[in-house]
Amino acid sequence: MKRALFGGTFDPPHLAHTQLAAMAVAEVGLDEVIFLPCHQSPHKQDLPQASDADRLAMLRLATEGLPWAKISDWELRRAQRSFSWETAEHFAAAAPGEPLYWILGVDQWRALEKWSHPEKLAELLTFIVLGRGGEVPEIKPGWRGVFLPGQIPGSGTEIREQLARNGEVRGVLHPEVIDFIRRKNLYRSQEE
Repeated sequence: MKRALFGGTFDPPHLAHTQLAAMAVAEVGLDEVIFLPCHQSPHKQDLPQASDADRLAMLRLATEGLPWAKISDWELRRAQRSFSWETAEHFAAAAPGEPLYWILGVDQWRALEKWSHPEKLAELLTFIVLGRGGEVPEIKPGWRGVFLPGQIPGSGTEIREQLARNGEVRGVLHPEVIDFIRRKNLYRSQEE
């Protein structure tokens, strides 16, 4: 069984997230992609704008109908900053001897040595890396990586800004996610 972990705030989950996961499934032959929303990313100072429950609900909507997509609330249940090495150890222990992958962008691939306990990550994981802006990821000695071609646009920050201005988000968010956001009045500007 080939599984990949895909961590992030998913605030909100957008089409680029599911497109990247689908590309990884096709290119690497993954059986499963486990989406792992975090309580708070160690790489970001701000907490997510949407609640944990709302982000989980949006992820369920965004991945509905994708048989390879699973959602785990493991990091959310910890109610503290999550470190990737802890998550990798947890999922590796759940299926000893099976290959474990981690999906990320080239920006995080370049910064892996600065993550907490990078030696554990290098030991436990093969990284599936997507370039941005045509950038080709570089091979790192001591790290296993699979490099996906192309580029998938998408920025949670830009999407939240569009939503705050009641801007157009069709084509970047799943229709069901848009409906959920509008029903719950998420990401609206506080000035209204």
